[in-house]
Amino acid sequence: MARPLTAAVPLAALSLAAGLLAAAPAQAATGTVTGLAGKCLDVAGAASADGTPVQLYDCNGTAAQQWTVGADGTIRALGKCLDVTGNSTADGAKAQLWSCTGGANQKWTVTAAHDIVNPQADKCLDVTDNNSANGTRVQIWSCGGGANQKWNAPAAGGGTTPSAPMAVAPYLYNGWGSPPSPTTVTQATGVKWFTLAFVLSNGHCNPQWDGSRPLTGGVDQQTVSTVRANGGDVIPSFGGYSGNKLESSCSSAGELAAAYQKVVDAYGLKAIDIDIEADAYSNPTVQQRTVDALKTVKAANPGLKVYITIGTGQSGPDTGLINRAASSGLTVDAWAIMPFDFGGAGQNMGNLTTQAAEGLKNALKNAYHYSDDQAYRDMGISSMNGVTDDNETVTVNDFRTILAYAQAHHLARLTFWSANRDRPCAGGPADSCSGVSQSAWDYTRVFAGYTG
Repeated sequence: MARPLTAAVPLAALSLAAGLLAAAPAQAATGTVTGLAGKCLDVAGAASADGTPVQLYDCNGTAAQQWTVGADGTIRALGKCLDVTGNSTADGAKAQLWSCTGGANQKWTVTAAHDIVNPQADKCLDVTDNNSANGTRVQIWSCGGGANQKWNAPAAGGGTTPSAPMAVAPYLYNGWGSPPSPTTVTQATGVKWFTLAFVLSNGHCNPQWDGSRPLTGGVDQQTVSTVRANGGDVIPSFGGYSGNKLESSCSSAGELAAAYQKVVDAYGLKAIDIDIEADAYSNPTVQQRTVDALKTVKAANPGLKVYITIGTGQSGPDTGLINRAASSGLTVDAWAIMPFDFGGAGQNMGNLTTQAAEGLKNALKNAYHYSDDQAYRDMGISSMNGVTDDNETVTVNDFRTILAYAQAHHLARLTFWSANRDRPCAGGPADSCSGVSQSAWDYTRVFAGYTG
């Protein structure tokens, strides 16, 4: 799979108003939704009639400000649903209260970035004109990251705004061009974890970034420090498509384990990713060396998460490495597939991704004798955003398809190549943009809604 790396709460029935009983969905959470200037999302006049405006208002503890965020994607008050008027997807379409219909204009995703997104419109719940006066209408508008689009909402399942911080970790690459600042991405999307690529061999059994930049003391360590200062962390990725692989340069499993351990120790890591996508890994000796080294590393580092990322066809991945790992007693925290480079343009990449993922699920069931649920929870998807190097187009809507699949099956990992590419093209260096019409960080923002 070519990745160009060079310059080219329990079930509740809650009384929300006198005489009105609202049946809350399973795994719901109820409370206030606060936004601009600390004010509350409010149903005007506490009226429950269809079409009642939804507005910003001083928080007052009334039923008109008690919202139930459900696992079904609804946000409910006074027994009815938060609704976009007229099923509109246009900027400025007003939010209102309406009888729950199950329609797409009543579905919302509360993201880790504190956006409330209507996926049908791909737009954010927004306080009109950034006006914090009582009675200001709430609408949908293109997501821009402004304070008038930021909300603190109860989370379906309890806790705070949902997030799956380690599971969602887009690749970030420092090797060329103008890598994005992780601070910028985090502030815009709420995603705080990044998969930092790539640790390679310097020609010997010695780990370096890209096989040439120092393991510590350089730009990559600066990135780690920045990510951690923002409350996140990194998952170094070993391998990738280009360059010398430690797995080939090290002559034994013991040497390879020591090389992995050197990176774990350098950064006090919580997770590593082994990105297997080059011809070297087709060598049975290299495969076994990698499996045995990872067994050693896991034994020496209790709690360290180990992810293995592999290529796939449309029906699922080659099962050789998975079977070898299972027969050798290696279990990992996620087997992630790279569902792209399937063979050209014009294909629905969201559907092909879920099809390939089902193949991975079956492979894990067969190799490890897992149940369906165990297999899904041991899986990951590592997509590619925008135009792939095989001229396929993975759209933002495809990412929504992938997100829905991951949510339904509780996948262990949801990532993509790459944060560098998650911005519109403007003449930058190769592989520094998606190749599709988008706003910056649109793809990251979708996966930020993953709750695990």
